[in-house]
Amino acid sequence: MLQFSKYQGLGNDFLILDGRLSPSDQDDLGLTPERIQRLCERRFGVGADGVILALPARSEGELRMRIFNADGSEPEMCGNGIRCLARFLADSDGDPPGRRWQIETLAGMIVPELRQDGTIRVDMGVPFLEPAAIPTTLELGPAGVAQGCLEIAGSQFEVGSVGMGNPHVVVPVADVAAIDLERFGAALELHPAFPARTNVHFVQVLSPSHLVMRVWERGAGPTLACGTGACATLVVAHRFGLADRIARLDLPGGSLEIEWDGQTDHLFMTGPALAVFDGVVTPELWGSSHGEPSPKAAGVDCASACVQGCIQPEACASADARARVQAMLEANSLDDLVALASNSLESRIRARIAKEPWSPGGQEDFD
Repeated sequence: MLQFSKYQGLGNDFLILDGRLSPSDQDDLGLTPERIQRLCERRFGVGADGVILALPARSEGELRMRIFNADGSEPEMCGNGIRCLARFLADSDGDPPGRRWQIETLAGMIVPELRQDGTIRVDMGVPFLEPAAIPTTLELGPAGVAQGCLEIAGSQFEVGSVGMGNPHVVVPVADVAAIDLERFGAALELHPAFPARTNVHFVQVLSPSHLVMRVWERGAGPTLACGTGACATLVVAHRFGLADRIARLDLPGGSLEIEWDGQTDHLFMTGPALAVFDGVVTPELWGSSHGEPSPKAAGVDCASACVQGCIQPEACASADARARVQAMLEANSLDDLVALASNSLESRIRARIAKEPWSPGGQEDFD
């Protein structure tokens, strides 16, 4: 049975799978783009903006994070996602405030820290300002970021682009609520100026220390929040002379505090991450009639190719797995199996409840 935990940070929600004890060759825990799409679908699946895997470290970190968008694509990093992962680790392992994790990502080592009020402060590292590192064909401009004027769906926008291990384009506007996000966000994501596509952020400046933004995430569309995007937005707004180095950024799902340290050049993001629920994925939703990830052998994906029956019974790739599952089913009643899953989930819930309660929402007034 596939167990997961659902967490959200400012309404940006993720399904987290704990694979820290998995063999090193099980890098995807049986996930495929089709399974990710099925899990993230909000009407027929669990529903989420993405899926996060906690995996054994490969280098100097304590663990490694892989994250997948709802469409099955794999971005380099996600600020809200890594806050959710950090809170999941604290809840699962009973870690106290002050705990820091060295987490390997495709964007490099990221270090989140659990604070006393339950929020997560993340050292997001140094922003990428050189166009080739973002990547973008926009040229480095007078503001010290990749910038230019782009024509999108018949309208002209002055934009700035920054990399946070993943690409971002930031568009300052007079009224962020008036922007047709579906129209302009989708067009900007696929604009030829961004060869790897891009995350899109429209921002309105209320004051140098208070910004309002809306998010179109690459591979996910409109979301309630984007942590790396909030960092990129502050960098562009500061370089454009619109914002200070420390500001509160209001997103549809809530607020983040972003600080761009002038001495280290590191960006720090602080915000909430909360548990939603724990669950077990049914074999039908996962895509295997026996409740285990269906293996691939000799180019055969058992989950799709063998729906009507095994197509190579003389050398069935899943024979051993099916035999083990069948033995377990024969040795346990349905009540036993349900109790097995429930006890595992209950132990996590009890551990969470037993900890010192945090303030609801875990948000501060950053004004």
